[in-house]
Amino acid sequence: MKILGMGNALVDVMTILPNDNILNSFKIKKGSMQLVDDNFIKNIIEETKNLETKLTTGGSAANTINGIARLGIQTGFYGKVGNDYHGDFFISDLKNNNIEPKLLKSNTHTGLAVALVSPDSERTFTVSLGAAVELSVEDITDELFKGYGILHIEGYLVQNHNLIEFAVKKAKENNLKVSLDLASFNVVEDNLDFLQDISKKYVDIIFANEEEAKAFTGEEPLKALDKIAEICDIAIVKIGKNGSYIKSENKIYKIDVIKANSIDTTGAGDFYASGFLYGLSKNYSLEKCGKIGAILSGNVIEVIGAKMDNNRWNKIIDSVNNL
Repeated sequence: MKILGMGNALVDVMTILPNDNILNSFKIKKGSMQLVDDNFIKNIIEETKNLETKLTTGGSAANTINGIARLGIQTGFYGKVGNDYHGDFFISDLKNNNIEPKLLKSNTHTGLAVALVSPDSERTFTVSLGAAVELSVEDITDELFKGYGILHIEGYLVQNHNLIEFAVKKAKENNLKVSLDLASFNVVEDNLDFLQDISKKYVDIIFANEEEAKAFTGEEPLKALDKIAEICDIAIVKIGKNGSYIKSENKIYKIDVIKANSIDTTGAGDFYASGFLYGLSKNYSLEKCGKIGAILSGNVIEVIGAKMDNNRWNKIIDSVNNL
């Protein structure tokens, strides 16, 4: 089953912080994702220019699709980039990872995300969406979904309610399952009614971490899981070092984490979704899907950023094959 991702096509500037002073001085809430203007991004980059940084492709759905592709499933990614260096960088990365680049181009700059990684490995994002925000309803056609079985979208797309609702509606009309990652607690809080509405109407699979689940339901993990499972076929609530819960058809599965040395949590949720959707596409049990998700998320937190080298991917694939 081929899987199509749709989201904000971003290039991440991973920045290692010696402390949280930058967060405090710029008044950024630790662990959040904040949309900011170009000047804010320029100021952050200037302020952190002497710190250790790393450039990678990013965006929640793009990370998830990358993980699925590395596991051997055919994938595509749909979004919009600028006609610039960062846009070319993004397209090349998709091609190098055997992902079909279903990308549109704009004269606006490619979206940038400065990921500020604190000493405790928590990451905080400031994002200037650039060209990514220009994706519109008019860009969504039936042809986009041809040959795909699952559409995976990120909650960060809710800056355009009409776009995300039209896309998931079209996906369902073309017989795709729809997977939604809620993305960030503050995104959920700011778009609660809309996210609840489209989830009830169109979404089959919902991924949420503990904070997102609470923002979405007002409940702690297990009760949140129950509430989410009432509106979709498969509900997943991730609870960090305590693992994750999966619920479907009134059955609950508890998935443990793997042993890992966490240095950066960037991509942990995205790659959990990679493993889970890979397993689902292979018709594995939900418990096995969750275990594969745990393997991927446990590995990505041992590296800086959301990209892992070939040696680590070989290790991951061996672990998955031995489940």
